[in-house]
Amino acid sequence: MTLAATYRLGTRLFWKDRGMLIGTVITPVGLSIGLPVLMRNVTAEGVAAAAHLFHGMIAMTLAITTFMTVVVAITTRRDQLVLKRLRTTELTDAQILGGQIASVVTQTVVIIALSVLAVRLLAGVPLPGDPLLFTAAVVLGSAVMALLGAAYTAAIPRAELAAAFAMPVFLLAGVGAGAMGPIPLPSFLQAALDLLPTAAVVSAIRHGEVLVPALILAGWTVIGIAGLRLWFRWEPRRS
Repeated sequence: MTLAATYRLGTRLFWKDRGMLIGTVITPVGLSIGLPVLMRNVTAEGVAAAAHLFHGMIAMTLAITTFMTVVVAITTRRDQLVLKRLRTTELTDAQILGGQIASVVTQTVVIIALSVLAVRLLAGVPLPGDPLLFTAAVVLGSAVMALLGAAYTAAIPRAELAAAFAMPVFLLAGVGAGAMGPIPLPSFLQAALDLLPTAAVVSAIRHGEVLVPALILAGWTVIGIAGLRLWFRWEPRRS
């Protein structure tokens, strides 16, 4: 068994889980397309408002389709002892987690790419002015969110609580990226939200910034790797 095999396993299990598909694919896709289309037709700003909202919805997609998917999938397989059994094979720990993360990143990038085309056709939102920067921001942001999701599972006592534990991240990502509308926040709180990896991705997409978002994503990568090494659990806690 290789990294490619764990990648295929993660992908197959994901697409077979109907509950997961509704929560982490259909819902974010519907929101990221439907809300910009609505804004395009009901606001005076039209396309500009739709584009601004769509960029914010990319942060929501990263929080749901990437972060929440990884959190739910890994905690479920941990509690079912799937991860423990995989460790008895020739696979390394990095291959086991890397296959899961790569699978979710691929799915997220495809979903966002399809959403970009959909809002272009339905709401007139312009295509990314810098496709290379857009792609890099989405891929790196998704990878970082997946890595953080894997590390975050250490804080979740059992699989039934995984989605609930991921909800605060979803809310913070939405508020920080402006996907929930203009919310007046204290300057210090807004500055803190701007340091989120999802906010870094949106900043790169909206404003074409490179250096600051790259530094933020690099910092969160270090945090995610450290969290995995220190606290990640391969089997459920024994009561």
